[in-house]
Amino acid sequence: MKTVKVNASKSYDVIIGDRLLERLGEYVNEAVGKCRLCIVTDDKVDALYSECAERSLRSSGYETEKFVIKNGEASKNTTSLIALLEFLAENRFTRSDCIVALGGGVVGDLAGFAAGVYLRGIRFIQAPTTLLAAVDSSVGGKTAVDLEAGKNLAGVFHQPSLVLCDTRTLDTLEERIFSDGCAEVIKYAIINDKPMFERLKGGIKSDIERVIAECVAHKAEIVEKDEFDRGCRQLLNLGHTVGHAIELCSGLTVSHGSAVAIGTVIITRASVALGYTSDDELCEIISLFKSAGLPTDCPYSAEELFGAATADKKREGDSITLILPYGIGNCKPYKLPVSELCEFIRKGLR
Repeated sequence: MKTVKVNASKSYDVIIGDRLLERLGEYVNEAVGKCRLCIVTDDKVDALYSECAERSLRSSGYETEKFVIKNGEASKNTTSLIALLEFLAENRFTRSDCIVALGGGVVGDLAGFAAGVYLRGIRFIQAPTTLLAAVDSSVGGKTAVDLEAGKNLAGVFHQPSLVLCDTRTLDTLEERIFSDGCAEVIKYAIINDKPMFERLKGGIKSDIERVIAECVAHKAEIVEKDEFDRGCRQLLNLGHTVGHAIELCSGLTVSHGSAVAIGTVIITRASVALGYTSDDELCEIISLFKSAGLPTDCPYSAEELFGAATADKKREGDSITLILPYGIGNCKPYKLPVSELCEFIRKGLR
């Protein structure tokens, strides 16, 4: 078992290990004490893990209610958010109570947003069940839902009280869902950890506890410096501006991890065209994504991606900030006028 401390506006532990859901009640008690709990999950995770989680919580003396959404990105919307808020109100949850997000990134984002705005803020706990959520979305306090115009356009910063990563839950993931998480793992290595990038060539699953802990430690360090995403936290957006555009163009049929992998390759190829990254490093990045079962080719044109990307929340007036690799382990912000974004994307598609 490994523990990483996050010291943001609220300090909390990220605990990573095997069979942790069986001890969920103990960890919740240590983090928030006695209160009522609302478990938020999706229909797939509900069938797999709710019974174990609820049994542990009941054995620690907790009273629980459960709110279940349909699995998938399409549920991360304002309709689900309002339904959850109404559920909390109907069941008379108070400011001393707590939400437990049991699931992947969609569940964590939705539950965290609801916790951030219900009664102007209640506590919540992340219990991620996907690799992507464990290494990325469950840590750092970013919560959001999607709007029709784009991904994550409505949300709040709201730090959890605890993150509990039970690595046993990753055993039931479909390969494509595990691969989604691998995209975010590889992202961390490209940003600022070349030795990690080299280790990942030997496989991600074989030492999963260490991999998760390293990714969380990288994110914790960045969040501590820039909790509200005004500076170095933007590094975590490597591949995401184009990735979110791919998701939007696909009507959310392309998964987040796949879109981030493709987006990162496009950004890196453009960086090669501009003379910042070598061809050899581009080939290494493409090879590592492919070895993790991720796509690297984009089915959309520069014009289609540009139209979707201009709705991205990283846009500031007439400019947008992208994250460019200047080599594996060395990424930097790159600000350019929105009017030049289409041509930049075109360089990345060649």
